[in-house]
Amino acid sequence: MPDEIEVSVKEDFRELVNEDNIRSIVQQVLELEKSPSPCEMSIVFSDNETIHRLNRDYRGIDRPTDVLSFCMMAAGEEKEPFPFMLPPDDITHLGEVIISYPQAEVQAAEQGHPIDKELTLLLIHGVLHLLGYDHEETADEAKMQAREKQLMRDIIVK
Repeated sequence: MPDEIEVSVKEDFRELVNEDNIRSIVQQVLELEKSPSPCEMSIVFSDNETIHRLNRDYRGIDRPTDVLSFCMMAAGEEKEPFPFMLPPDDITHLGEVIISYPQAEVQAAEQGHPIDKELTLLLIHGVLHLLGYDHEETADEAKMQAREKQLMRDIIVK
């Protein structure tokens, strides 16, 4: 059974987001990370207002951000090597990644690279969070950043 990657794009950005490319990038990250298969996740492209509200309500940070990940893994659960309990449907439910398209545009302009590269970076970052990576501690942040850089080199963007 293949992985299920649902992509939802706010109407304002539908013409700007290639959903097939998004699924391809996410699928490559899942394969390179040797994630449990089959799995499912959602990727949402939204606006600054929505992500600001979610950041405030769920993280207590009252400002917009670029990407949020809502992991289905129970808090405190060991993260390696993927100790997921499979539900009755045998699909690992990873969670949801929400990306602010306007914030991605701003960051792409600031970094001087195309929006597609910024979206790839944010997708990788968000999916790694769903797979158990974190950057709260300095050592964890270094590990996550190194993995992001490696995945950016390995991912083939169509």
